[in-house]
Amino acid sequence: MTGKGGGEDSVAPISSAPPPLDWKFSQVFGERTAGEEVQEVDIISAIEFDKSGDHLATGDRGGRVVLFERTDVKEHGSRRDLERQDYSISRHPEFRYKTEFQSHEPEFDYLKSLEIEEKINKIRWCQSSNSALFLLSTNDKTIKFWKVQEKKVKRVSEMNLDPSQASGNGNIPSSSTSSSRVCFPNGGCSERPFKHLSKDFKFPPEGFPSLRLPVVVASEETSLNARCRRVYAHAHDYHINSISKNSDGETFISADDLRINLWNLEISSQSFNIVDVKPANMEDLTEVITSAEFHPMQCNTLAYCSSKGSIRLIDLRQSALCDNHSKLFEEHETPGSRSFFTEIIASISDIKFSKNGRHILSRDYMTLKLWDINMDSGPVATYQVHEYLRPKLCDLYENDSIFDKFECCLSGDGLRIASGSYSNLFRVFGCASGSVESTTLEASKNPMRKQVQTPTRSGRSLSSLTRVVRRGSESPVGDTNGNTYDFTTKLLHLAWHPTENSIACAAANSLYMYYA
Repeated sequence: MTGKGGGEDSVAPISSAPPPLDWKFSQVFGERTAGEEVQEVDIISAIEFDKSGDHLATGDRGGRVVLFERTDVKEHGSRRDLERQDYSISRHPEFRYKTEFQSHEPEFDYLKSLEIEEKINKIRWCQSSNSALFLLSTNDKTIKFWKVQEKKVKRVSEMNLDPSQASGNGNIPSSSTSSSRVCFPNGGCSERPFKHLSKDFKFPPEGFPSLRLPVVVASEETSLNARCRRVYAHAHDYHINSISKNSDGETFISADDLRINLWNLEISSQSFNIVDVKPANMEDLTEVITSAEFHPMQCNTLAYCSSKGSIRLIDLRQSALCDNHSKLFEEHETPGSRSFFTEIIASISDIKFSKNGRHILSRDYMTLKLWDINMDSGPVATYQVHEYLRPKLCDLYENDSIFDKFECCLSGDGLRIASGSYSNLFRVFGCASGSVESTTLEASKNPMRKQVQTPTRSGRSLSSLTRVVRRGSESPVGDTNGNTYDFTTKLLHLAWHPTENSIACAAANSLYMYYA
């Protein structure tokens, strides 16, 4: 059953169609000035909202994790409370920089003579506790569990000896530091200059009337502290492409090209291999795992997708090693449509469950597909993301762009989906019954500036990632209609706010936010 892509009619999987959204620019962090060169380490490689939507995390190729927190809710109370009071909410979601920390460092595997990049591949939020934030971050080989918490800054309130209390011959020569604030090796600080006793100072025979011991006190000032609680390492022979936390709050999975491992958050020394697609002879390898995701409500169910364009649903209750799937979702190839690029563009790069777990959204190179987990005969709807690039597949293959991995996301209400494209464009589609919503936005302060011509035919699928090595021309490619497409500027990563119509997306090192 085929849905709409661009302007075609769609078969709706959900409910009655709401009107199309009017998207507006909200904020940008790390905006580039004209002609500014982007450093490789600053390019954003992961985006994730937490469950409440009050915090946003980004990871970059330099191994850093940057946290943002929402400010408009704090200033006006919770949105739900204001709605109950019929309070007119005219403000759009606003975030501010909270903190950042170095999550991963570049490493070298001496046994395999392999460099391990510090690039953050995925970030996943965990359950917060006692005002502390918890999250998982991973690079190609190592997963880390982080705790971010505000702590009161501790200071030393008094020194060992107060010169004003000295008696007898206790004139104390001193040398004060040039700064009024002194920090000590134990992390404490004093707002007073430290007085150093001279070498010829002698304690009076009768002693001092008072001896002041150092007292460490907590001040009103707070600082954010990020601490790595656990490191989950040495469990993957191949590059980790995804991590996903379980709804039980205790476990999570990590997936590489051939295996999926199950971890307990509290235990970093061991994991359980639950999926292994590695053949006895590597020459027989026909497909690899590209992404894996836990069901949002059923802790025993997870899905993973492959480079062949299939999605497998597995039940952890069936066996310890889940090599046999409980359901298989794949779209059968149309006779006579096969080409050199068919298998390449069929590879699924990302999957996401809807909030209620009823649907799975998948992204391949050309399309978004929506699947009903109760119907494995085919997708309930297909959406063409950039069908106009189909005549350019040869150029995309030559410059390796055909292997780019685009992510996808669903709105919290399940009525819309979104994914990125080239020229820093991203598409938003309505997936409710009868919806014809199909919006093209550009990651800039004027998101409606660049509109793409509506494609006229349906498309197939793909998406896979490589580190892009440019062999062909990097100049923008044009078509007969005068449209140009810049394959060097691509919008791979984006996330939808869990409760509101707000999207965060990454264009190189810049984080753009939009609301409707």
